[in-house]
Amino acid sequence: MTIHSEHPFADPEPERDPVRRLRGRLGGAVTLWTTGAGADRAGLTMSSVLVAHGDPAHVLGLVDPVSELATAVEATGTAVVQLLGWEHRDLADVFAGVAPAPGGAFRLGTWHDTAWGPVLDGVAGWAGIRLEADPAEVGWSLLLQGVVEHVEIGPDTEPLVHRRGRYVRPA
Repeated sequence: MTIHSEHPFADPEPERDPVRRLRGRLGGAVTLWTTGAGADRAGLTMSSVLVAHGDPAHVLGLVDPVSELATAVEATGTAVVQLLGWEHRDLADVFAGVAPAPGGAFRLGTWHDTAWGPVLDGVAGWAGIRLEADPAEVGWSLLLQGVVEHVEIGPDTEPLVHRRGRYVRPA
């Protein structure tokens, strides 16, 4: 058995998509977007997120157009955008679909319902948003544009940051 320093299934260096590599080097805080209630809840971790301050403020997010979250947000018109901390990395993997969650992702952690969707207890902060426009296709993603209707800021914990396919601690 050999332990490799790189992913064993990664494309060879000359064949890697340069745009994807550029995006991976940007890095970003990991957010969890959730919507719905009861059995109709959906969620997805996202790091392609931008907050635009203004009156009203907006949150913009790029989501996979075939994701359960994209369909659910279009149906509800609302979402919760929550900031995950380092301690949430296993939960982030579950909502990203790369780790198992027997019984469903919302069985992990403690949640409370809001007018915008479920909120995970203990997050560093969250915003309740209402979709302002129909989602638009941008590249291979769907752009969700939400008007910020509510914000709660919690304790400033160590953020969960995603860069080059891994979680990293901020420097």
